[in-house]
Amino acid sequence: MVKVAILGFGVVGSGVAEVITGNGAGISKKADDLVELKYILDVRDFPDSPFAQNFVKDFAVIENDPEVNVVVETIGGVGAALDFTERALKAGKSVVSSNKELVATHGRRLLDLAAENNVVYLFEASVGGGIPILRPLSECMAANDILEICGIVNGTANYIFTRMVQDGIPFEEALRGAQANGYAEQNPTADVEGMDTCRKLCILSSIAFGWHLLPEQVPTTGITKITLADEAYAAACGMRIKLLGRVIAQEDGSVCPFVEPHFVSLQDPLGGVEDVFNAIKVKGDAVGDVMFYGRGAGKLPTASAVVADVIAAARKLTRAGYHPWQANRPDSVMPSDKLASRWYVRLAEGGLSAGEKLTIAQAEAGESGWITETMTRPELNKVLESKSVLSVIRVLD
Repeated sequence: MVKVAILGFGVVGSGVAEVITGNGAGISKKADDLVELKYILDVRDFPDSPFAQNFVKDFAVIENDPEVNVVVETIGGVGAALDFTERALKAGKSVVSSNKELVATHGRRLLDLAAENNVVYLFEASVGGGIPILRPLSECMAANDILEICGIVNGTANYIFTRMVQDGIPFEEALRGAQANGYAEQNPTADVEGMDTCRKLCILSSIAFGWHLLPEQVPTTGITKITLADEAYAAACGMRIKLLGRVIAQEDGSVCPFVEPHFVSLQDPLGGVEDVFNAIKVKGDAVGDVMFYGRGAGKLPTASAVVADVIAAARKLTRAGYHPWQANRPDSVMPSDKLASRWYVRLAEGGLSAGEKLTIAQAEAGESGWITETMTRPELNKVLESKSVLSVIRVLD
């Protein structure tokens, strides 16, 4: 018998409870043992919930119950979630998490703690929601040296871009629509400023390269300054604007990680990803490009990934755990400013002496859009000296 405790009864936690109980027979068969939900930890009361008999408010009840084998952490943040995760691992319980902030900042320590106690710490749902990406990256692509990871991993940002283009509405209105539809929090900072994408990129990079990349090492630019004019100029050259998280391996063994909006060609698979969908492209030296696509958030898609980890933990497959990450390498991160690319530039007046000029019908008087030649950011800054710059966005080549 495998007994499960869920920490937090929000969107994801309630979805996990529904999947475990609703698909119990199939889950138990795949886990080679009977899987049963025993506890749900939450400070709130849910007297009308079908799981009312499972609720507790004291984590010590779960911590000290030898029957509990797997703890599912869906609290979020790095406060109580970190404390409870550490205590559960020390008590010999495997932990499954969807908490990208916790994994990105403390993943190495928690993986080490799991290994010390002969249990597993799994977090497939922390990056792509229902998209299987971490275990394929860790296991199925293990024969490859990873050359690059490039992805759309924030559904809120992608939804906003889709609404701006399809409905012709500005960023602020598209954001309000995302909030009204439940795709964005009332405080959407983590999504629109790129922090959510940054955390997910850190997890992907740490698994791909084997050492713990920290969020503060990733230059991050959000989407709040993107305008309808920028979207129009992108369309004029057969591109769309996407918020990408990228990490590129360098020949000297360092990596170049960054998060920022990009002009992406509609000929690129990432260019056609719409609405709240996510897509992650991984390039291996042997396999080439592999793409993972699907719903990156949502109650049941995320719960699906969480419960898959529960099954792996329940089967006592310690090999299903991720290899412990090596320590952070401060000297192994290349600044993204050194990465050469083409750039989209929108000027209030004047023009560029070289590059491709873009034309849109709704351009403001004197305004112009350009795609530059390939250059680094410092080189671009020299080109733009004394010019009235409205927008600068990297082009994905």
